[in-house]
Amino acid sequence: MGTGRLYAAVAASGFRRYATYRTATAAGVFTNSVFGLILAYTYLAVWNERPHLGGYDQSQALTFVWVSQGLLMTVAVFGGGFEEELIERIRTGDVAVDLYRPVDLQGWWLASDLGRALFHLLGRGVVPLVFGALLFPLALPASPLTWVAFVLAVGLGVVVSFAIRFVVALSVFWLLDGAGVAQLAGLTAVFCSGMLLPLNVFPGTLGEVVRLLPWSALLQAPVDVLLGAADPLPTYGFQIAWAVVLLGVGRLVQSAATRRVVVQGG
Repeated sequence: MGTGRLYAAVAASGFRRYATYRTATAAGVFTNSVFGLILAYTYLAVWNERPHLGGYDQSQALTFVWVSQGLLMTVAVFGGGFEEELIERIRTGDVAVDLYRPVDLQGWWLASDLGRALFHLLGRGVVPLVFGALLFPLALPASPLTWVAFVLAVGLGVVVSFAIRFVVALSVFWLLDGAGVAQLAGLTAVFCSGMLLPLNVFPGTLGEVVRLLPWSALLQAPVDVLLGAADPLPTYGFQIAWAVVLLGVGRLVQSAATRRVVVQGG
């Protein structure tokens, strides 16, 4: 089997794996919809007092709520994807088998995570957005090209998210316990991705800084592409740049971890 076909099979396996958890998916859709309602009415109150806050009108702000709720699991803002399994394999030493296989560790887990993300985009992304559109006046685009541009931005956001979580998982080679680092990464993602508030709302230097961090590629960048608040090409460039940098860091950490395993095994 060629490398491309192998990774495609791994991605398909990741999709099927998460598709088996139907009850959990239904519960997640319900949870996202409830939190979407809470955030939507909160945003309505805020934007009634401050119209055009962050450059959004009220319908754009509501659209931000429902699109971001649909993407939370897709881009794994809270974590909970492959990294938990990889952390456990590192902790128990089973990862040594993975490192000696003739398949790249980073490529394998990236393919698996892309399959997971595709399932969550379809399984947990569509219904909350439709639900929100039925209850609130959302600023959804009519052009299919805008939707295509949005999906591409989401895909790049998933890659950036994976790259961050891969480095977090590999830190366990030196820390032995990944719980603290994973929780810190999750809290940072919640604050810096736009999950709580659009990053455009953050004032002054803080707003400028958080928009330059990689976590803004997860939610803020794709939603801005959908809303027409950002040009797709510069947005893709920003996401690709962070993906290349973080995947490169992951590659370096993986190489260091492999040498560590070889030395300890020898």
